Amino acid sequence: MNIRAVVLLIVFLLLFSLLVGRVGYIQFNKTVNGQELEGIAEDRWTRKYPVEGKRGTIFDRFGDVLAEEIPSYTLVAILDKNSRNRVEDPKLTAEKLAPVVQRNVEDIERILSTGLADGRFQVELGVGTKNLSLETKREIEELQLKGITFRKEPRRYYPKQTFASHVIGYTERDMSRARMGLESSLNEYLDKEDGFIQYLSDRKGIKLPNIEEVIETPQNGFDVFLTIDSNIQMALEQIMSQVEERYEPERMMAIVADPKTGAILAMSNRPSFNPNFYEEITNYTNFTISSRFEPGSTMKMYTLAAAIEEGVYEGSELYQSGSYQIGGRRVRDHNQGLGWGKIPFDEGFQRSSNVAYSILALEKLGPDRLYYYLDRFGFRASTGIDLPNEASSLIADSYRIDAATTAFGQGSAITPIQQIQAATAIANGGKMMKPYIIDRMVNPNTGEVVTKTEPTIVGEPISSTTAKRVLELMESVVTSPAGTGKPYYIEGFEIAGKTGTAEISNPNGPGYLSGHGQYIYSFMGVAPRSNPQLIVYVAVDRPKIEIYEQGSAPVSQIFTSVMKHSLQYLNISPNARATGTQFIDEGSLIEDYVDETTLSAKAELENLGLDVHVMGTGNKIVAQVPRKGTMLLPGEKILFKTNSTTFPMPNITNWSLRDVMKLADLLELNANIIGTGFVREQSILPATEIEIGDYIVIELTLPNQMDVDVSLPVEEEEEDTKIITMD
Repeated sequence: MNIRAVVLLIVFLLLFSLLVGRVGYIQFNKTVNGQELEGIAEDRWTRKYPVEGKRGTIFDRFGDVLAEEIPSYTLVAILDKNSRNRVEDPKLTAEKLAPVVQRNVEDIERILSTGLADGRFQVELGVGTKNLSLETKREIEELQLKGITFRKEPRRYYPKQTFASHVIGYTERDMSRARMGLESSLNEYLDKEDGFIQYLSDRKGIKLPNIEEVIETPQNGFDVFLTIDSNIQMALEQIMSQVEERYEPERMMAIVADPKTGAILAMSNRPSFNPNFYEEITNYTNFTISSRFEPGSTMKMYTLAAAIEEGVYEGSELYQSGSYQIGGRRVRDHNQGLGWGKIPFDEGFQRSSNVAYSILALEKLGPDRLYYYLDRFGFRASTGIDLPNEASSLIADSYRIDAATTAFGQGSAITPIQQIQAATAIANGGKMMKPYIIDRMVNPNTGEVVTKTEPTIVGEPISSTTAKRVLELMESVVTSPAGTGKPYYIEGFEIAGKTGTAEISNPNGPGYLSGHGQYIYSFMGVAPRSNPQLIVYVAVDRPKIEIYEQGSAPVSQIFTSVMKHSLQYLNISPNARATGTQFIDEGSLIEDYVDETTLSAKAELENLGLDVHVMGTGNKIVAQVPRKGTMLLPGEKILFKTNSTTFPMPNITNWSLRDVMKLADLLELNANIIGTGFVREQSILPATEIEIGDYIVIELTLPNQMDVDVSLPVEEEEEDTKIITMD
């Protein structure tokens, strides 16, 4: 007994010593198995809840939201048999949910039934039930379905859908990764930092009394304000979508800029995409920034400016058009090298003669001075615009022939944004403005403007006198009977511009693609010529045009629509006369003539120089188009509908589409319009009695196609350069 007692005492003392030693060790080192006790205690008694920050919002120049973080909801179905709020009838739940989330009833029922069979606590229903809007969430809640609940989570949303998509770019829906455009390049400024609230609690999570909270304030991302004008951008997007649907080009690009500042007011590409559905993207390239190609004859603007600035250009001097020998090679004009005989250089610019600009480059300026001015116009350097992935140019200057071809837009490749920058010098009195699209960034936490972009002059390649002369010649391209820019004429506005038709390298072999429509068609336009407020550049690559259509057809539809809309939106009236920076209106504001006598109203308006058309034989006016408050220029049409019982069809040959729509509106005609331009044929003959609601087919044709036999191929009036090696 004593021996056993002693043994037990010794064992007990050993164990007690070990325990005391262990406790002392822990007390001294404050660690257990390598883990610090203070940290374990803090984790057990400390509650920490995240406070989410918000990714910065992207706005247009007036504060309209282009990209923002919004709450979204993911639908969750509770299946736990121990829960009072659970899905009890999968079939009924699926039948009510399916129409709202646009899913198949059988699919939803299968997911719910499988989850129940597997004993799942809850399930998500997949496609159509994630990233739900608040409106959809409320619609589902109104169904009062047991077991259906929601998980709230933030997501990135683009409210204007397909709108400057390549400029803005996109993030993944949960904003875990920024992709493309400004979303990517400005991610460090737009990105947020989450905060938290931390406090000590008891084991039930209840905050301990008299304990201060630790609060880390979340940091929201900076808000970004662009120079984009949503009104102009939306007009551009709409017309580009229409042209894309009709002509199915390989690609399109367009830029609208303010020549006084370099601010980009609109920028778009096709193919485009809706950043809310980024899985469907087929084109990741912002062609206006990241693509370079041979510009075609828009390049002649800058060669012309260089020749005028150097004093070697004489517009009335004659030269022999048609073809021009350069060593062992020959440059030909676009009409199969036939030319137009001996013509002055001014007419050569209007007709876009390649020969004229080969002579200017080699005989008047010389290659060295030509390249000197190309450098001054910024064609060898990137513009530095605040958009990612700007491409560089490729200027051909190895051989004598390179100077000639570069002068008229072939052989060298440049980007659209380089052309816009160079064009600001011509439109802004010789001062070349750096293009930019970010106006400012603002810290939403403090309201502080973090960065602000100011207009920057990046060079003065030409004088104001030269710029004015170039603009005058560019206007003649649009207004002269010989000009290649007639399709870009906008009634009443001073449009100055230059056409371009660029050849495309053959991807399957040497040389260029050939055939009708196998070119990049473009136009660089400025308005109003006397005091430019806008620059619009449009390029369309290989549109599917009919054999009787010119490449200018899709380009002119985009340009004229956007330019006219923008000028009117900016309150620049038709035919406005510039005095400094002010515009004096030369039109007439139309009054309301309804209920007035036909003869007196007609006489009054004809005295103003307007073209008045009276529908019917009545003596009293019952309707008019345009309506009260419209500004009309001398020569524009105003249509009156009288209190007549019969309405003879007028002869509308040579009427513009705008005037045709006035007639259709006034008489409620169902008009089927074919083509673009001016009326060539009408299905209801003149003087035929018509009734309200009649159907009429109207065929339109561009001015330079009016006398062309459409059964035969039409030579491009634009300039497609051919360089032939002589044996």
